[in-house]
Amino acid sequence: MAAIALAPLTPYLSMAAIAFLYYRRIRRTFGRQPWKPVRSGIRQGVMALLGAALVSAAVFLPGVLPGIVTGAVVGIGLGVLALRHTHTEWSDGQGWSTTNPWIGAALTVVLLGRLAWRMGSGALATGDGASGFQASPLTFGIAAALVVYSLLHTGGIWWRLRRLRLQAQPTAVEAG
Repeated sequence: MAAIALAPLTPYLSMAAIAFLYYRRIRRTFGRQPWKPVRSGIRQGVMALLGAALVSAAVFLPGVLPGIVTGAVVGIGLGVLALRHTHTEWSDGQGWSTTNPWIGAALTVVLLGRLAWRMGSGALATGDGASGFQASPLTFGIAAALVVYSLLHTGGIWWRLRRLRLQAQPTAVEAG
């Protein structure tokens, strides 16, 4: 009986869960953030898997290759730009990064805007999107841009903070 009572709430609960995930993601875009190497490594792994999925989509889905290639090139540019405007520091035994809020906010707006457009046009409701019949080069291009941006940006922050950590550690000559 409880499953029947929960069924009408399922779309609202799933949308609330998605909204919460986006809130957490957007919150990490602004301000000084602590570096968590395990979380960064997991994020890099997930993004690498998504990148592999995009490569396979470029091979097997007709018409999306130009969108994916264009998105990857844009992602490289955004990743390099974001790294130039990201401040990293090592203090109190902890790595910190402060990213440029405008780049993260712009990417979030593009992602949410495209998601809203696809939902508003009914592409996600018909089920055709999952089968590849409505494979949009624009959607795949945005996905490629976000994946490549995330790989470059997270990897660049990881590399910078690793260097800062090694510089902050006292050597055996200084300690003795």
